[in-house]
Amino acid sequence: MKKITLRVPQFGFVVATRAALAFGAGLLVSGKIRQSRRRKIGMALVALGAASTVPAVMTIRKQMTPA
Repeated sequence: MKKITLRVPQFGFVVATRAALAFGAGLLVSGKIRQSRRRKIGMALVALGAASTVPAVMTIRKQMTPA
């Protein structure tokens, strides 16, 4: 198992990317908001989460050390 040590801002960035992706996906399947508005917001959050995944993965890979 590898050990990962992240500073608080790095950890926050990784968590925020996952949260944006999940929240956007949740909006896309939800029915509580008007469809046109829900679709725009949901797609924007999914796109943001997906686009920020690459930098998040690179941040984590840099911090990995063998246990």
